[in-house]
Amino acid sequence: MYAGKLVFAQVMEFASWHTFRRLIKKHRGDFNVRSFSCLDQFLCMAFAQLTYRESLRDIEACLRAQASKLYHLGIRGNISRSALADANETRDWRIYYEFAQALIVIARRLYADEPLAVDLANTIYALDATTIDLCLSLFPWAPFRHTKKAAIKLHTLLDLRGAIPSFIHISDGKLHDVNVLDILVPEAGAFYVMDRGYLDFERLFRLHQAKCYFVTRAKWNMDARRVYSATTDRSKGVICDQTIALNGFYSQQHYPEHLRRVRFKDL
Repeated sequence: MYAGKLVFAQVMEFASWHTFRRLIKKHRGDFNVRSFSCLDQFLCMAFAQLTYRESLRDIEACLRAQASKLYHLGIRGNISRSALADANETRDWRIYYEFAQALIVIARRLYADEPLAVDLANTIYALDATTIDLCLSLFPWAPFRHTKKAAIKLHTLLDLRGAIPSFIHISDGKLHDVNVLDILVPEAGAFYVMDRGYLDFERLFRLHQAKCYFVTRAKWNMDARRVYSATTDRSKGVICDQTIALNGFYSQQHYPEHLRRVRFKDL
C-alpha cells in the first residue's frame, strides 16, 4: 500500500504558494479570520473542482468523510457549509484573480514549445464568449431578459498552444461579444481566430494597426470588391484566395486597407 503523499497534495505542490501568501498579505485576506483561512478556502474549492463536486453540501460531505486526511491535504480549518459560504461571499476576489494570472504565466511558459497542428511559430488565440444562466432571485445584479432571467457572459481568449486561457472577462449577459475587443490588449504578431460575431471593421482595424492578424468569417451581405486573385490548389479545398477592398462608405473609413478573403471547402 502506498504510504506517501496523497494525489491532491502532490498536485497542489505545483502551485506558487509564496505568491499566494504574498497576495493574502497584500489584500489582507486573513484579517480577522480565526479558523478558516484563505488557503483552506482555496484548497477546498480546488478539491471541489478536481472531483466534480456540485454543491457546498457535496463538498462538506466529501471532505468530512475523510476527516483524518484533511491535515495531509493542507487543510487546517474546520469544514462546514457556513464557513465555505461566508468565505466565498466575503473574501477579496482579487487574491484569487491575481493568483490565477500568476499560474497562467507559469503554465504558458511550460507549453511554449508545444507543437501546433499548423506549422506556425506565432501564438494563436481563439476568442469566444458564452452565456451562463443564473437565478434572478439569487443574482439580482445580473438581469438578462424580461422573462425573469439572470445571466452573465464569460469572454475567454484561449491560447491554443496548451489550451490555456490568457484573458477572461465577465460581463452582464447583455454585452455584445464584439465589445470585448475594446478591452483586449492585442499582442503583436499573434493570430486571433473569431466567429462572425466579432466582425466590426473599426475594431478589427485596430488589431491590424497593432501588427497582429485576425481570422474571422465574413457575413453573407458584406459589400466588397475583388482586387486580386492568387492561384490556389482546389484539390486541397481552397476555392479562392482573393485580396479585396470594402465598398461601403463607413466600412471604407473604418478599414481603409485591403483584406484577404479565402473560400474553403472542407473535403
